[in-house]
Amino acid sequence: MAGIGVRLNKIYSKNTIATNLFGFGYSLVITVAPMFLVILAVMLMQALLGFSKVGYADRELCSCTVLYIFIFSLLTASPFNAVLSRYLSDVIYWERYEDILPCYYVGLILNVALSCLLGIPFCVREYLVGHVRLYFVFMGFCGYIALMLVFYSMLYLSICKDYKKISFFFFVGMAVSVLVSLAFVFLFGMGVTDAMLLALDIGFLVIGSLELAQLRSYFRENSGRYGEVLKYFRKYWQLVITNFLYILGLYIHNFVFWSTDMHMVVADSFVCMTSYDMATCLAMFTNISASVIFISRVEMHFHENYKHYSEAVIGGTGMDIEKAKRRMFRQLSEELMNLVRIQFIVSVVVFLIFITLLPQIGFGGMVMKIYPCLAAGYFILFIMYSAIIFLYYFNDLNGAAGTALLFCVVTFLGTLWSVRLPVIWYGTGLVVGAVAGWCMSYHRLRVMEKNLDVHIFCNGTIMKRGHGAKPSGRVFDRRADKEKKGKVKR
Repeated sequence: MAGIGVRLNKIYSKNTIATNLFGFGYSLVITVAPMFLVILAVMLMQALLGFSKVGYADRELCSCTVLYIFIFSLLTASPFNAVLSRYLSDVIYWERYEDILPCYYVGLILNVALSCLLGIPFCVREYLVGHVRLYFVFMGFCGYIALMLVFYSMLYLSICKDYKKISFFFFVGMAVSVLVSLAFVFLFGMGVTDAMLLALDIGFLVIGSLELAQLRSYFRENSGRYGEVLKYFRKYWQLVITNFLYILGLYIHNFVFWSTDMHMVVADSFVCMTSYDMATCLAMFTNISASVIFISRVEMHFHENYKHYSEAVIGGTGMDIEKAKRRMFRQLSEELMNLVRIQFIVSVVVFLIFITLLPQIGFGGMVMKIYPCLAAGYFILFIMYSAIIFLYYFNDLNGAAGTALLFCVVTFLGTLWSVRLPVIWYGTGLVVGAVAGWCMSYHRLRVMEKNLDVHIFCNGTIMKRGHGAKPSGRVFDRRADKEKKGKVKR
């Protein structure tokens, strides 16, 4: 995660209102700007192309297609990205840059294989059962694969600290989407929904191509060591579980509501619950600034203390190690508390704005009844994920996996219970799951603080590991030693 801390320290060092605002804006650009650019592009296309005048069935089919493209491209990429990120960090630390392209190709094959394994059967059903036009089904599948490529390539540019390039590529791609969609409708007479979906496909393909070109400009050599990448999935299997269950937990409460009587089925294939899904989107936007705040403060403060502790372990005295450890955990506690305080203020302000303004522009009824509870759940959820990142710092992979598992399972069970509650409490399952995950992650951090010396210094082995018979446990034989000395004297 080190990379933007130096830049942020330079910005905030002047300690003025203008520089603080600029620092927040800079953090926003390098973290969540791509998501906002996609949303802005979709909203512009809807407004400029007259999406609201399209028939209800076509509108819902297009909206559900885009919704599924985003959700399931994230889900299919989640099992691989955390492990690949760990492998990339290691090879960069070892300065084996020729191993990065093999990692990219192996990860790409795995992502495409899993995406096709899930996407192709769904598209076949959409065409045969839902009777959706074949070219529309194909465009949806292409958008799904293209967005998967975008998310996957973002991982490598993030490791290279090219956050601004990522945002710029999204700006270019979404600008192309808007312009192309206008051309398709007003110059070629294409239908609005077809033009929007094809334009998004082109935009995602442009972004993915730019990301790949940027990556290839950095790394030109290929070592051909593909097997080394696969070994990391066996070695760090906890990362696969953690990342997948966390992403699944973000949407599993939606999936539960999709299975209730309140759901809507489009083309006998797509299932959704519009009011709950929209409330979920608003709740995520209410708390999305937590990512900005966390990255900014961790890069500026905690990472430096973590670095000092690592240096003390390598070459410092016992007193230096203990002092560095205390400073590091004190800083960790302060960062978590500051994140809670700052994000609480931001979330309250955004919540009041949404509650006041959104009903005036058409968002009301069940959406605004569900929204408050989900907003509280996502507030706790993002704090929980910050604690998981800290567990990554200390290599507590079992703790991170246990946190993600508990969060996902409790959210699922809690949502099964909350569907029977009044509408205002529909988000209770997410709240309970996030609280359970947070308690688990905080407990693991406390355990790590108390046992960090054991974790750091006692995980190695004196003898080289191997297969075969176990060596004898006897390390010294006094009688044999005496006999040996007697022979020497004689």
